[in-house]
Amino acid sequence: MSPSRSTGVLIVPSGAVAHAVLLACLSGLCPVAAQASGGMPTVVKVQKDEAGYHLLRDGQPYVIKGGGGRMYLETLKEAGGNSLRTWGEDNLEPLLDRAHELGLTVTIGIWLGQERQGFNYADASAVRREVEKARGFFRRYRRHPALLMWGLGNEMEGSGDNPEIWRTVNEIARVAKSEDPDHPTMTVIAEAGGRKIPQFMSLCPDVDVLGINSYAGLPTLPRRLAEAGLDRPYVITQFGPPGPWEVRKTGWGAPVEPTSTEKARIYLDEYSHSIAAQRGRCLGSYAFFWGHKQEATATWFGMFLPSGERLGAVDAMTFAWTGRWPANRVPELNAFTTEARDAELTPGTRFTARLEVTDPEGDPLVVRWEVRSESADRRQGGDQETEPPAHPECFVEVKGLEATFRAPTRAGAYRLFAYLYDGKGGAACANIPFAVRPR
Repeated sequence: MSPSRSTGVLIVPSGAVAHAVLLACLSGLCPVAAQASGGMPTVVKVQKDEAGYHLLRDGQPYVIKGGGGRMYLETLKEAGGNSLRTWGEDNLEPLLDRAHELGLTVTIGIWLGQERQGFNYADASAVRREVEKARGFFRRYRRHPALLMWGLGNEMEGSGDNPEIWRTVNEIARVAKSEDPDHPTMTVIAEAGGRKIPQFMSLCPDVDVLGINSYAGLPTLPRRLAEAGLDRPYVITQFGPPGPWEVRKTGWGAPVEPTSTEKARIYLDEYSHSIAAQRGRCLGSYAFFWGHKQEATATWFGMFLPSGERLGAVDAMTFAWTGRWPANRVPELNAFTTEARDAELTPGTRFTARLEVTDPEGDPLVVRWEVRSESADRRQGGDQETEPPAHPECFVEVKGLEATFRAPTRAGAYRLFAYLYDGKGGAACANIPFAVRPR
């Protein structure tokens, strides 16, 4: 049975437990839904003391060690994580129940309209529908024992200059407090530039926590938040490698992606210096993306491959959360050399690619090569993208860590991908962009 439904019949046990159940029902906190999920509702509070801000879950200090996404929950638990974050409200019951079984919490995201997608915050009727939609989700999930806090929107603030967006968020936060006083509210913004922090501070007094998605800017974020006057706790709701908009581009505009080994170092460095070192201000974080997705490339943000192997970012977060590396670590891709890197080739040009790799345990490695077109379906804000086509006709010869290719016959932008597998659930990957020009 899901935590949001009941049979309409309450069987009351005897003795002290019956008294507690009766009191809870009379106060509007009947635990029937929570019992269906195997636990009682939790109480989560933000506390401020002389050391700063802290999160308390059922009276105990709670630092968020989270992954953003719905996948690989068992691996998240094994890695030392304790929480996951969603962006929307689809199919939540099974996710919440499974998270609770594993001892994980969930920040439930409530998707709010985006102006870039046509939502108009000056339309009172549209705003009212958003408010009432949120109210329905508060009522439906407020007593689930896995609930940690409510995430109100994700990057819906745009430039941050529209006060109606902030006022809507604050109205929804007030509704949340009236429906569920036992869990904090958080709204999530993209970075902290412009007037976003002043607008948040002045127009969202009822929002308990600020969530911030930050990538290349994370090392300087603590200083920038202090300079902007943020006087509320925050959570780093997305962090990881620099985004495609933050890296060097080729001459034809293709972003250059770090290798998975380089990304692992970024995750660990940023967590250590810009998250863990900010206790008293930062309540924790959600690493992005605890799963896999096509965004600019098939591997840019995913901490796993689509076939399920974990990449170096997962090992890095395991060490960050527990102080220990996994018993079997993923392979390391130390060098990826080819004359095609950042090059403009004529159709049919032959080129060779070579890898230099190591495996901490000396596991034998399997290599897979792939040529794909550059993505022609680039979206904003993480919107779903179509994976570009592969070109197996480019392969000429593969010899272990070295392979020879022939440039596609059709002009355009492409990427050469290399994947390493250790046979123990670990992998590494990298890609290089190249272009084909007409003869």
